[in-house]
Amino acid sequence: MVITKPGKVIDRILLLGVKESSVYILKGENEYAFLGGGMVYIVPEIVEQLKEFKIEEEKIKRIIILHSHFDHCGVVPFLKKRWPWARVTASQRAKELLAAPNVIETIEFMNQILLKEKGREIQAKYLGLEFSGINVEEVVKNDDIISCGDLSIKIIEVPGHSSCSIAAYIPEEKAMFASDAGGIPFGDQIFTCANSNFDKYQESLVKMDSYEIDVYLAEHYGARTGKDASSFLKRSMDFAKEARAILEASYARTKDVNKSTEEITEMLMENAPDDFLHKDIIALVTGQMLKYISKQ
Repeated sequence: MVITKPGKVIDRILLLGVKESSVYILKGENEYAFLGGGMVYIVPEIVEQLKEFKIEEEKIKRIIILHSHFDHCGVVPFLKKRWPWARVTASQRAKELLAAPNVIETIEFMNQILLKEKGREIQAKYLGLEFSGINVEEVVKNDDIISCGDLSIKIIEVPGHSSCSIAAYIPEEKAMFASDAGGIPFGDQIFTCANSNFDKYQESLVKMDSYEIDVYLAEHYGARTGKDASSFLKRSMDFAKEARAILEASYARTKDVNKSTEEITEMLMENAPDDFLHKDIIALVTGQMLKYISKQ
């Protein structure tokens, strides 16, 4: 089953946000964790959903950032102000990036573009949605196990989409929070997101798929349960292999990263769902993958 509507995924996992930007609350006994950082413009939805679903916010002890891209940490500064007791948790590399002046400037720039596109500049000022960096208070690494009440969260380092990517696996629920390291649902397909390192991206897919998965939680376009969950990463491997072949063939023909980026972006946009990522973001990801391919 594919679940994109905010609400219960399973009894102990709640989906919040909007279809294109999904975040989650994991409910342990007497302790919750908030996973994913979302796009900045979903803050008003989250505030309303916390009320609608009667979330006991004082139980939220962690905010876990799975990677540091702007569309996956936008709501964190607001939530940290709302929940000062909650520890912001991420990888060491994410900690470094989220404190770097050039990264902070880029994220703030992208956030302001999103807020303007959504017509939420006035709300942003009222809610204080400026981005001045994130202080990661708890650094986690591969195979670390952190608690969430009676649940455990196993950290898996999954570089390739970004150098700072981690996944979170909940063994008691066989639930995998993969973020973009697992690829982005793309209608009936899966968009390959090997922005940082294509080889490591494919290795990370295999690594995550070695776990038994009954629930798969993406940060774009919702969650999956049952066969849709257990098959997702295997399908993502197939799409990654196909995408790499297309990228390599295009670059072999053009010998020009920019030309191939334009060519492949146009091809992807022809098949993209109406609510998919902005063309500029698809072009950015495609260009980064082609740069890696060109150096091999």
